[in-house]
Amino acid sequence: MAKVRVGVIGIGDISDVYLNNLKKYDVVEVVACASRGLEKAQRKAAQHGIPKAYASGAELIADPDIDLVLNLTTPQAHFEYNLAALQAGKHVYTEKPLATTYAEGRQLVELAREKGLYIGCAPDTFLGGRLQNIREMLDSGKIGRVTGGGAYFVSHGHEFHHPAPAFFYQPGAGPLYDMGPYYMTALLSLLGPVSSVCAMATKAGDTRVVPSGPCEGQVLPVDVDTHIVATLGFACGAVVSLTCSFDVWDSELPRLELYGSEGTILVDEKDPISGPNLFGGDTLVRAAKQYRWQDPARSPQYVDVPWTVAPNAHPFNSVSHEENPRGIGLVDMVYAIRDGRTARASGDMALHSLEVMECILRSAHGKVFCTPETTFERPAPLPVDFPASEG
Repeated sequence: MAKVRVGVIGIGDISDVYLNNLKKYDVVEVVACASRGLEKAQRKAAQHGIPKAYASGAELIADPDIDLVLNLTTPQAHFEYNLAALQAGKHVYTEKPLATTYAEGRQLVELAREKGLYIGCAPDTFLGGRLQNIREMLDSGKIGRVTGGGAYFVSHGHEFHHPAPAFFYQPGAGPLYDMGPYYMTALLSLLGPVSSVCAMATKAGDTRVVPSGPCEGQVLPVDVDTHIVATLGFACGAVVSLTCSFDVWDSELPRLELYGSEGTILVDEKDPISGPNLFGGDTLVRAAKQYRWQDPARSPQYVDVPWTVAPNAHPFNSVSHEENPRGIGLVDMVYAIRDGRTARASGDMALHSLEVMECILRSAHGKVFCTPETTFERPAPLPVDFPASEG
């Protein structure tokens, strides 16, 4: 298979993880990068051995030697560059979200389909070992039919550690669009499409003050909801609670729980920003036979039964925020282009995720139930020998 030539727009901190990982795969070659300044792009190109550097995304998109554009810009710029790349006849893989509005996302997916191009979207953490392990357990009936669950991203925002946190509190970000896609994509990959949504939302204040770092003392306007609680009805029949918040100082909540007719699956992380946004980590399982209330001799008795750590043979099990296999969704998409199949981190799933998030806000602000109009094909499990299985 000839290598797919990739151009990267946006070379912030996250780009190093992508660029280091893509070097590991023979099917892709990063041939260009672009930033809002040529000198910065040249430094990144020299660091990673990239042949070309551009001072703008538009220049990179115009390069005829590029087959696929990897868009790592901030969310507010996703639509502009994704649209331009598709119009130029290039495949696109973008950081989340696909766009900042459902209407824009739909335009991108429809344009890709019209032009016979692929558009894929992060997060690809659902392809990591932990969520693929959970997928295997669900598909094998380990906990029976899933009837409910809960997904919880709770923290007190990013101004405590991020060097430029202002955009997290502007439209297109907030806890729902910033961290929500990890949790939403995890649920969609496990349970399939959402059929109904209801939600409520609020925020702790209209401003925040950066406590430290290069922006210390800066007052940040808060123009988004910072505490959102939604109930998602899935087409498979499961009903799941989703909480996304930048208003929580601390919590003992699990990051993800799924409740089945024959048991419970639990992703329990004490780090408030760890969970479905990591590729690896333990998964805890408790089957019906481990139920805490037992009835020996017809006398109810509470028994402290430990959780079972699920065995996991799946690859991509990093638990690091700094070093992880980001980019496997792009690599899978390259194989999908070759074989004419649906990519696992597909534009259709990303569009559905974006629509559901928009439905959450519409429901919260309008005090109504919302019914998404999109759907998608639940992605196939990732083979345990990926990418060798693609040979």
